[in-house]
Amino acid sequence: MVLNQKRKEDPMARQELEADAIELCQEMIRIPSVNFGDGKGDEKAMADYVVAKLAEAGIPAQIYESAPGRCNVIANIPGANSQRPGLVLHGHLDVVPADSQDWSVDPFSGEIRDGMIWGRGALDMKNMDAMILAIVRKWARTGYKPPRDLVLAFFADEEAGSIYGSRWMVKKHPEVFAKCSEAISEVGGFSVTVGGGKRLYFVEAAQKGIHWMKLTAHGRAGHGSMLNDANAVIALSEAIAKIGSHSWPQRYTKTVKVLFQKVAEATGKPFDLSDLRPLLKELGSTARMIGATLQNTANPTMLDAGYKANVIPQSASATIDGRFLPGFESELDATIREIIGPDIEIETLTRDIALEVDFEGDLVEAMCNALLTEDPEGIPVPYLMSGGTDNKALSELGIVGYGFSPLKLPADLDFMSLFHGVDERVPVEGLIFGLHVLENFLENC
Repeated sequence: MVLNQKRKEDPMARQELEADAIELCQEMIRIPSVNFGDGKGDEKAMADYVVAKLAEAGIPAQIYESAPGRCNVIANIPGANSQRPGLVLHGHLDVVPADSQDWSVDPFSGEIRDGMIWGRGALDMKNMDAMILAIVRKWARTGYKPPRDLVLAFFADEEAGSIYGSRWMVKKHPEVFAKCSEAISEVGGFSVTVGGGKRLYFVEAAQKGIHWMKLTAHGRAGHGSMLNDANAVIALSEAIAKIGSHSWPQRYTKTVKVLFQKVAEATGKPFDLSDLRPLLKELGSTARMIGATLQNTANPTMLDAGYKANVIPQSASATIDGRFLPGFESELDATIREIIGPDIEIETLTRDIALEVDFEGDLVEAMCNALLTEDPEGIPVPYLMSGGTDNKALSELGIVGYGFSPLKLPADLDFMSLFHGVDERVPVEGLIFGLHVLENFLENC
């Protein structure tokens, strides 16, 4: 494997790039582009900010407003060879809510403390948005052209199903992505330090699918003081308890097999395809997410029943967050029905596809080479993500997507707990590392 070539550059230009990325990340965190779900969100201030920062570098951009305040930004970066298919480089502008009373700092301060940039969106995903903007602004200053055309897409509504973001763009404006064949976005290229101190860089090559469902039990309404053998609350409670305690069978996709083979090699531990779970302990806190990619999952998340203490309700309902592995959607659905029996009603609230792409080819090689150029001791590996990204929407246009927003992380940082968590933050040095990896990748892809 030949490592990517690094362009010779003025050290001052490198420092300017780094300072720009840090400042951009801080300033975007200070814009509270909170998505509350159920259509309640507003990305307009963030969209205006992105357009302004691109305009400062002479890069035109267009806002696509899918609903009042729900804004997507698109910009085109011409490449040296426009005959090649383009690459979509995308991020999202929205963040989940944050309660300041729970945080150590103001979640919308962008404060730098203990070598970290703190704030909602620091990891998910204004850090990547900042890296993208800093790189293309540097290119504009120096007159550099990447090897292929790039479409920069900053989407709305990723945190609530992408209805006003990538889904809407793919449906209403597919022409924006017409010449693109590949895409990269969030939650990939981050380091995980395994037993023995070796650093694996997890590149997202697969995502679980989603089936959110509402379960409803029907019974006989009545007075709370009387006997009732048709209590909907009891029927529902028994059903969701069975779901919560169900032991799902292990199902290993091709991505999972490659990841765990690499983990075994890096740690010197046995690789046993009959049961990969013993290797999870080598992954530290990341095991919570990776463990969920070894099987389908279904977690009860919401309950709704009754309206008065002395009234037995006629019905009771619960929301289940079901996630299925690529190729195992029907197994999830059939298992849920078998667990709860025929009398509980199932209504689909949200359904989305699973994704899995091969961890090979020129784009993957460019990602791996960029990581190794900045960290020669690193080990790039593919992984299956328990959640999802806007790559799902782009896949409807035949665009192959990966998660690649690189970060070098301290071995003791509980990275996964920071996504949507309290005290979300990103290491400054990790951000700088990722910035140079991303720039290297984009200049060699």
